[in-house]
Amino acid sequence: MMLRPDSARRAYSTLMTQLPIARHLLRAKDLADARYADQLDVTVLARAAGLSPAHFSRAFRKAFGDSPHAYLLTRRLERAAALLRNTDNSVADICIAVGLTSIGSFTTSFKRMFGTTPTAYRDSFPPASAFALVPACVVRAYSRPQLRTFREDDRRVGE
Repeated sequence: MMLRPDSARRAYSTLMTQLPIARHLLRAKDLADARYADQLDVTVLARAAGLSPAHFSRAFRKAFGDSPHAYLLTRRLERAAALLRNTDNSVADICIAVGLTSIGSFTTSFKRMFGTTPTAYRDSFPPASAFALVPACVVRAYSRPQLRTFREDDRRVGE
C-alpha cells in the first residue's frame, strides 16, 4: 500500500512529535522520583515536560498507566514504607518528610496501598535499633572499667 504524500507527512509528523513527548514525560517522571517530598502538582510536572497540564495528564496516563497524582502518591507512600521499616521516626514526621501534609489522608492512603495502618506496618518489622551498628572502637571504649584501681595508683610519687 502506497501512502499519499499527505498521509506520509502526517505519519512522519506524528512519529516525530511522539518521540519528544515520551522523552519529556520521562523528565517529569524523573522529577517526581527525585523530588517527591517537594510540593509538586500537575502544573509543575507539566512545565518540566514542556506540555500543557491537560495534555500532560492525558499523555502521562497513556504512557505510564497512572495519573501524575497517583504516580507521585505511590512514590511518596513507598518511601514512607521504607522509612517506617528503617527508622524510629514518628508517623507524623514521616508523613511530612515524604511531602504529605495530612496525617489522616496519609494513613488512609497507606492503608489502601499496603492493607494496614502505618503503625501496624512498622510493628510487623523489627525495630530500627536492631539494625544500628556500633563501631568496635566505641564498644571497647565504653566497655572499659571506669573505676580502675591499680597498686601503682596507690603509691605516691617519690616514695
